[in-house]
Amino acid sequence: MAQHSRETRDRSPAILPGPGLRTSAAHRLLSLDIVLALLALTGGLRVLYLAAPDPALPSEAATVAHAYALGHLTSFADAGGAGVSRFGWLQLGAWTMVSDAFGRSATALAAVRETMLVAAVVTAVLLWFLARRLGLTHWAAAAAVLFVAVSPLALGLQRLVLVEHLAVAWALGALVLITRPGARIRHDVVAAVCLLAAVLTSPLALLFLPAAGWLLVRRAPVRAALVTVLLNLGLGIAYGPAGGVLQPHLAAAGRPTAADWAALDPAWAVLSAVALVAALAFAALRPFAVSGLLLAATLLVPGVQHTAVLALLLPVTPLLLAGVAQAVTRRRTPAHLSDTGRARRTRLTLAAVAAVAAVAVGWSSGYPALQPSTDRSGPLAEAQKWLRDNASGSWLLVDDAAWAELANAGWPTGMLAPPAACAVACPPAEWAVFSGDVTGLRERYPALDTALTGAGTTAVFGSRDRRVTVRRLGLPPPDPSAPPEAPARAHAGAALTASARISLAPDAAAVLREGRADPRLIATIAALSALQPVTVAAFPEVSGEDPAGQPRRRVLLTGGEDGVTAFYTGQRDLFRPATVTRTGAGVLVTYPLFAPPGLLVPFSAP
Repeated sequence: MAQHSRETRDRSPAILPGPGLRTSAAHRLLSLDIVLALLALTGGLRVLYLAAPDPALPSEAATVAHAYALGHLTSFADAGGAGVSRFGWLQLGAWTMVSDAFGRSATALAAVRETMLVAAVVTAVLLWFLARRLGLTHWAAAAAVLFVAVSPLALGLQRLVLVEHLAVAWALGALVLITRPGARIRHDVVAAVCLLAAVLTSPLALLFLPAAGWLLVRRAPVRAALVTVLLNLGLGIAYGPAGGVLQPHLAAAGRPTAADWAALDPAWAVLSAVALVAALAFAALRPFAVSGLLLAATLLVPGVQHTAVLALLLPVTPLLLAGVAQAVTRRRTPAHLSDTGRARRTRLTLAAVAAVAAVAVGWSSGYPALQPSTDRSGPLAEAQKWLRDNASGSWLLVDDAAWAELANAGWPTGMLAPPAACAVACPPAEWAVFSGDVTGLRERYPALDTALTGAGTTAVFGSRDRRVTVRRLGLPPPDPSAPPEAPARAHAGAALTASARISLAPDAAAVLREGRADPRLIATIAALSALQPVTVAAFPEVSGEDPAGQPRRRVLLTGGEDGVTAFYTGQRDLFRPATVTRTGAGVLVTYPLFAPPGLLVPFSAP
């Protein structure tokens, strides 16, 4: 009886036909060399594409903000729709604390994306071990990891801040332990803990349980029952008494869809579908194929975020593809069918060449679509700098992305109000900073819509989906009876260009004639020209203000610099500049935002 019990406990998992696992020192060194090379490739490519702007994931900003809040022991409530994964946020926050990612990175987004890079490297290691445990050769296992390492779809997907990247690492860790030859009870207990961590990170990881259960039952039914009890106990606590703290929820569906991702690597989509079906024919791969097919089926379920599903499916299909390829190529042909065997080898060679060609064609368009960038700042960082220069110490109404970036830049979190704070009424704020289209947020939070009604667009950074708009709240409504300001600025500017005492660079003259100069600059330049000749080198743009339609409120004056400096530093009240700075190019005069209306009323009519 004891002997029978031991055989049940130590039963080896099914593996693919092949030369078997070799444990000599030479083969271990070869494995180490291959793994290190694959890890270097995986990490290096992801560093290069870390700041790629597209495809973008709307829920990423909320996850980054939650990670920052947990890492800095502060509170944050997202705008909704981004899902809930407190255990996943805790992992992200813990890693950023240990690695000081927020202190080293240019932006909060880049800091948390570093965690995704680490998760991708860990996933590559676990995928290698799992492939070897299933009987794949060094080169077949390397091909599976290589496919994940260099696929444009994988590069675009694994740079995004998704808790599913953490969940798949936990799930693969559990499967590596379960497929361990001679596994003991302690390995199965740790595997159960890993599976529980995967499910608490993302509910979609539940679909890895069929593969884990199948492997356990195949190896040792009694142990399978033990793992089931432990897992059910953990899930019962997490979804029961501790549900308010640990229970995860999926993010709402939205773009990018599976079709958007497949456009980066069409070959991955086709080969994955083939591998998922073909792997059912091989006993060693069948458990993984079943879980993979279940994950693929969830893409058809309304309301499920496709990006999250693909993040879990990403390492599974290359493993199946490599396993099927090895099993097919190593299938022996009887001696009396040697001619058939040669024809079969020819067909396999042609199929492999066609697959490689299809992959190459798909990647030739997928890589350019990712648009790698060395710029780690982005529009939000530009908006943060503008706010620091023009609205420091103000109360801000911000979206989830702006909350994380501004908090990381040192803005007090108590002075940042996210949209969730507008559930009943928005807290008092002087400025609003929002990315992209805010229509959805305004519909979800009527109080936010009220706060933004009548707000003045003051600065705009970026474009399209990455557009960041800074608005001034609480501005008085315009007087409908007042003459328009732009024509008055244009008429007064044209008068300055006609003055013999004012010399203008061509670009500066164009700014005046088009009515894009601040009325305080127009008035003071006219007054200064009565005292001395004036040379205007430029009206430098304040970053972000031209796209918002704000007049230029800076001027660079050359010649007679002592007189220019004395004139502007002696101004009072409405005409007092914010700064007067002597530079190597001349005197730079900057006025504060929002010139009072009506300064150029005499020029309102032609």
